[in-house]
Amino acid sequence: MNRTLLPLAALLLLSGVSVIAVSQRPWLPRSDVVQPVPFSHRVHAGINKIPCEYCHEYARRSDNAGVPPIARCVGCHGSGTTGGIEPVTRAWNDHRQPPFEIRWNRVYTLPDFVRFTHRPHIHAGVACQHCHGPVETMDRVVPVVEINMGFCVECHTQRQATLDCVACHH
Repeated sequence: MNRTLLPLAALLLLSGVSVIAVSQRPWLPRSDVVQPVPFSHRVHAGINKIPCEYCHEYARRSDNAGVPPIARCVGCHGSGTTGGIEPVTRAWNDHRQPPFEIRWNRVYTLPDFVRFTHRPHIHAGVACQHCHGPVETMDRVVPVVEINMGFCVECHTQRQATLDCVACHH
């Protein structure tokens, strides 16, 4: 009996390790993300020196940094012949994509068991480039670092921030 259980257990262990080794982790940074509009952070944040928080206005006051609405682009670029854009009035529970809005593709994704909030990091003076790399030099944003628990713990240790598990894990 032991002669069959030991090889079977070893096979199961090896199979489990193999599956983990080759499985995809959807939260890993992806450098193959293509956006629906060829937006250049190099031109906007680099050459024109537009601060990150001008477009990602929610970073300092909410959980998400957010993506800018098209109205933010029109504020600088105009809308062609009309010179402005009419506000879109919709019911708050209407979840359809608004007209003329861009559906951006995520570059960074975290696991469901991690709750990351930009607000305390912005208020602590952590530069966006610390996690997102030199975005002001990128035409197309690509991840520079793998944002994982080791990366976060190292930063929290250096800055003497909380290492309490429930601060990030729920």
